[in-house]
Amino acid sequence: MAEAQETTGNQAEAMDAMYRYQRHIYDLTRKYYLFGRDRMIEGLAVPEGGAVLEVACGTGRNLRKIAARYPEARLYGLDISEEMLISARANFVGCDAPPLFLAADACRFAPASFGVAGFDRIVISYALSMIPQWPLAVSAALDALNSGGSLHVVDFGQQEGLPRLFRAGLHRWLGHFHVTPRARLHGVLQAEAAARRADFRFEAIGRGYAWHGVITRA
Repeated sequence: MAEAQETTGNQAEAMDAMYRYQRHIYDLTRKYYLFGRDRMIEGLAVPEGGAVLEVACGTGRNLRKIAARYPEARLYGLDISEEMLISARANFVGCDAPPLFLAADACRFAPASFGVAGFDRIVISYALSMIPQWPLAVSAALDALNSGGSLHVVDFGQQEGLPRLFRAGLHRWLGHFHVTPRARLHGVLQAEAAARRADFRFEAIGRGYAWHGVITRA
């Protein structure tokens, strides 16, 4: 699953085809192996009235959790898949202040599309491992942060503390879903933080099953 072998192609069409039916069972199946998401949400520390964007928001599962934990936050979500956004919008039907959802490329978006100057928190959860040009998504998210805002990333790690056979089996299985754990994730986040003179925090979860990084802009 070399990153160099990935192509962007028509990413929107590919994701729509994948999730047209999967979206109905997505949250039920993913809860068993997408670890660290709730831990990340608990640590967001969203300021009152702060703007929170989830990049590649999928069904809106994380935004529902964020809304419950930070009821005063203003929520936004983007996803390249219109199919996923159907589920995301449906999950907020009846809410007084549902998130603003837009179909957009994680690598090329601007806060102005959402009618804001920037975001106080941006979340990317288990999405970089599915975005071919994922370093561009990191840069785009950091560019969209307000001063003092933070980017929170959780995704598959390299399972560095787990048995080699488990790692090999997991990578083969994930490959069936077009998922590639990013071996360079720590280095890319660290380099982006250094270039922007931003604070960087990083932790491994479950002996490296997942990685969690936070970049806070000055």
